[in-house]
Amino acid sequence: MTTLKIGTRGSKLALTQCGWVQRRIVTALGEDAGRADEVAPLTVITTQGDRIQDRRLIEAGGKALFTKEIEDALLRGDIDVAVHSLKDMPAAEVPGLSLCAIPVREDPRDAFLAPRYESIADLPQGARLGTASMRRQAQALAQRPDLEIVMVRGNVDTRLAKLAAGETDALLLAAAGLNRLGFSHHIRSFIDASQFASAPGQGALAIQCRSEDLGAAWMARVHDVTTFLRVQAERGALEALEASCRTAVGAYATLQNGQLDLFVEALSRDGSKRWQRRESLSNPTKQTARDLGMKLGHDIKAEAGSELIVS
Repeated sequence: MTTLKIGTRGSKLALTQCGWVQRRIVTALGEDAGRADEVAPLTVITTQGDRIQDRRLIEAGGKALFTKEIEDALLRGDIDVAVHSLKDMPAAEVPGLSLCAIPVREDPRDAFLAPRYESIADLPQGARLGTASMRRQAQALAQRPDLEIVMVRGNVDTRLAKLAAGETDALLLAAAGLNRLGFSHHIRSFIDASQFASAPGQGALAIQCRSEDLGAAWMARVHDVTTFLRVQAERGALEALEASCRTAVGAYATLQNGQLDLFVEALSRDGSKRWQRRESLSNPTKQTARDLGMKLGHDIKAEAGSELIVS
């Protein structure tokens, strides 16, 4: 059979996530998962986001820094599909490319890690909290304006090493990545996403293909409809709020018994201002879920006005 080449970033987390997707794709193709590297070999691609370690990505160009080189390879035909962390993907799709499947989601929450403290509330006055996320910074300062935010970039191992070395008193990281890497034991507590919304799409992986290749039978077999509807709503909010603004934005959707509940918020850099919306929808479809996210995002944007822009 023709091999299906999968593009991915080369970090330990990216390779772990992509390997998980790779095995599901191979099984969906009707092949033995033990032949995964033969049937669907991985192609490692270094992105600009991987190279930049000295500043926040929002200061260097934003989300596309983690996807552009991989998407260029997909458009050229060097690879057949790409696997991304959905939260790293801009809301707008690249012409000629489409998201073809969203597998079942991992834990979407943020995790709190610290050697001596159980939660943000337990940190001493003026403690150093490590994160490279504008959203996490703003949400932490909304609770504890006395904290010193330390910009921490790098892979998960690097960040954990900095915590162990005492460069920060605590870290905020995505629970999904820690779970996938087998680092769940480092988690002291979780941030309640219904009160401090996670990044849109956090915990979900996205499989991307050329638009002309949509509809292959294996795609439906790895696709999780519940996850897809949740992230459709979250990314609708992202699309409404992202535009050309650099913002601290969170969106968190749940779907139970046919009801989609969506919480969207945006914050000022220092967390002193928060704009929030919550709304529910029964029996969501792809379009109505996205429309709900767009609506709440536009409502926040109208309320916040120019204050929404993070300079």
